[in-house]
Amino acid sequence: MSSVSKGDRKASLDAASWLFNVVTSVGIILVNKALMATYGFSFATTLTGLHFATTTLLTLILKSLGYIQTSHLPLPDIIKFVLFANFSIVGMNVSLMWNSVGFYQIAKLSMIPVSCFLEVVLDNVRYSRDTKLSIVLVLLGVAVCTVTDVSVNAKGFIAAVIAVWSTALQQYYVHFLQRKYSIGSFNLLGHTAPAQAASLLLVGPFMDYWLTGKRVDAYGYGLTSTLFIILSCTIAVGTNLSQFICIGRFTAVTFQVLGHMKTILVLILGFIFFGKEGLNLHVVLGMIVAIAGMIWYGNASSKPGGKERRSFSLPKTQDYSALPVSSEPDTK
Repeated sequence: MSSVSKGDRKASLDAASWLFNVVTSVGIILVNKALMATYGFSFATTLTGLHFATTTLLTLILKSLGYIQTSHLPLPDIIKFVLFANFSIVGMNVSLMWNSVGFYQIAKLSMIPVSCFLEVVLDNVRYSRDTKLSIVLVLLGVAVCTVTDVSVNAKGFIAAVIAVWSTALQQYYVHFLQRKYSIGSFNLLGHTAPAQAASLLLVGPFMDYWLTGKRVDAYGYGLTSTLFIILSCTIAVGTNLSQFICIGRFTAVTFQVLGHMKTILVLILGFIFFGKEGLNLHVVLGMIVAIAGMIWYGNASSKPGGKERRSFSLPKTQDYSALPVSSEPDTK
């Protein structure tokens, strides 16, 4: 196969991966927004546990059918990953409760520089000047169109710090484990999803009661709300898988930078479906600046020297899922 055809195939798989992630991520945000705002199902941690339980069920079915090959992941790595992931989920929920929406958005934006720091320190990655500036432009654009009121207190700040670092470590670990153990996206989900489902379903009801003052078992489950919960769980399987695929094919930093396209799409779809309140010139300008930064990042990081790993001794990745993880340099 010629290098041109290999490049075309990789570009097609890259585009399909991002499209898969964008569609499922935006879809689950809209479904969950309707579920929580319209039907009052405010039990976010428990719902996430149900998401991973559904993902676990699917991976078990596919494994029994032979679509997922048997692989090994050491228990200490599974425990570390689950701790990072669960602290990320709980930390984000607590941060949103204790901080203003503006500071919550700032905390989410700070995941990009934290992820960059992890790549520089742990993987010896070096970024070109254009790549750094493009990241700054994305951060500026998203901040302009999402950050409004900003207020913070001591406990809210601590929750935000825990959420940001645990999320960055979890996403870094997705890429690290796939490369180190040569396992695919579905394989990694098969190892981690059961532990996440069990722990979140155990802790989730208590955490949600602490956050909302409501009991998940006392919720008035109707036909429509139950169908929305099932729909949310179904879409979540695609969201979880697409996240692992994208981070495996690229890196956590690229996933975070280009992932803010989902933020822009959610804002646009929110204005379309839920009213145009809050839509003004500076929001539109922020969207334009953010999109320009993403395009610049994709171009700058794909150039020679745009984003380089100086030394990396982990083996190349073999992905047994439908979209294989690439061990080639980041081209997004």
